[in-house]
Amino acid sequence: MTVLIKYIYIFIYIFFNGSFLTWLKMLVCSGTQNDLSTTGNSEIQYNLMRERYTGCEIVMGNLEITMMEHTRDFSFLQSIREVTGYILFAINEFSRLPLDHLRVIRGTTLYEDQYALAVMVNYQKEGQHGLQELGLTHLTEILEGGVKIIQNKYLSYAPQVIWQDIVKDGAAPIILEDNGPETCEDVPCWGPGNDTCQILTKTVCAPQCNGRCFGRNPSECCHNECAGGCTGPLDTDCFACRNFNNSGSCVPQCPQTVIYNKHTFKLEPNPDAKYQYGSICVSQCPTNFVVDGSSCVSNCPTHKMEVEKNGVKRCELCGGLCPKACRGTGTQNRQTVDALNIDSFINCTKIQGSLHFLVTGIHGDDYNNIPALDPEKLKIFNTVREITGLYILSIQSWPENMTDLSVFSNLQTIQGRTLYRGYSLLVMKIPSLTSLGLRSLQRINDGSVYITGNKKLCYHDTVNWTRILTSSSRPQRRQKYIDIKENRPRNECGELVWVKVRQNMAQGPRIASCAL
Repeated sequence: MTVLIKYIYIFIYIFFNGSFLTWLKMLVCSGTQNDLSTTGNSEIQYNLMRERYTGCEIVMGNLEITMMEHTRDFSFLQSIREVTGYILFAINEFSRLPLDHLRVIRGTTLYEDQYALAVMVNYQKEGQHGLQELGLTHLTEILEGGVKIIQNKYLSYAPQVIWQDIVKDGAAPIILEDNGPETCEDVPCWGPGNDTCQILTKTVCAPQCNGRCFGRNPSECCHNECAGGCTGPLDTDCFACRNFNNSGSCVPQCPQTVIYNKHTFKLEPNPDAKYQYGSICVSQCPTNFVVDGSSCVSNCPTHKMEVEKNGVKRCELCGGLCPKACRGTGTQNRQTVDALNIDSFINCTKIQGSLHFLVTGIHGDDYNNIPALDPEKLKIFNTVREITGLYILSIQSWPENMTDLSVFSNLQTIQGRTLYRGYSLLVMKIPSLTSLGLRSLQRINDGSVYITGNKKLCYHDTVNWTRILTSSSRPQRRQKYIDIKENRPRNECGELVWVKVRQNMAQGPRIASCAL
């Protein structure tokens, strides 16, 4: 009666509030990935589980119950019908696992990479309490993975179940060892009552049935899209769906976002489109998920970025390299770019923090066992477009065979919110430097420029630094300075190709080096 009242309440709530996503949140819950580890005491763990799984019907992920005392009440698990990952039940003391309505374990993730159901060491070492019944009276299919039931001192029933009828993959391991004495006699059962006999839906089927059945006759085969069995031959008669549940019908895929119009020979938006959310077809993705094509995903793939349009978050193809923010240098344990951290900047487009190039990074640090940096590795910074968040670009050491900073040729902006002695860009005492090569630098939002002591550096005086420093639309917090001195005199720099592009002048001797 209480279950009926619950569903009446849900129906009324949806009808009057139109909140499908709220209802979906009540139906679906997230699993865990803790394995055998726990955080906090058992009271905290129990309360977290009760809050997570009360009213839940589909566990997206793994159901893990470990190290619980015999006094705990787990009746809140009775609503669960499906687990998409694995079930781990280990080192517990209570007598029965009440998953009476569970139909399917999908096994999208497996315990120890092999098992969709693992039941291990569930008894009191110094006492008489322990697992006696699994309570999986309606479990009829494990889609991927095997079964491991070992060292359950008082568990007498579940090991005698015909697991070959439940496990879909005939090659999946089924390990049953060191459990309680057999008590079922000739009939496989989950417990002592007459209502705990195993429901067989595969091994009793006629040869004409490709999967599950609801009887022994050739005409009593389940629909191909059914999982776990059925009550009839239709795709609406399934206990669970092999692929997707579309409003009660089991389908191979959800209604796609576009459909082919045979009259216009074009793909057109599908007014009945739905998105794949686990094994459910939904009209909207949950708020913490992103739409990617016809699916609800937790994160966009590497070649796409998240974009919000009309209140809906979608994954869209990146125009070139996808934005990627990376942590910079300047902290106590990350003072400079060096051979050990250089690979962490691969494909970065934005640096959150500083970039420091110090002698201990470029030439190595014997004291800390850091080797010299391979100059070729610096090309990793070709993708950087912005240095933001905090601090500066500071170059105080550079490879001797590199004559410019063209590895930063795509750098457009330096934010400079927190500065080094007021500077956002600092280039000092680099003997090999002949030109800057910062051809894309357009804006320094805050702070000054300090370029000094570079005895071979030319063309720095042709850059319109004033424009770069004043192009920000933000109110300026401090006076900006252009402190460029003690570099190579202009009359020693040779002939220069004078090209003016967007009011900035060349940063090198070639047209390709012009600031854009």
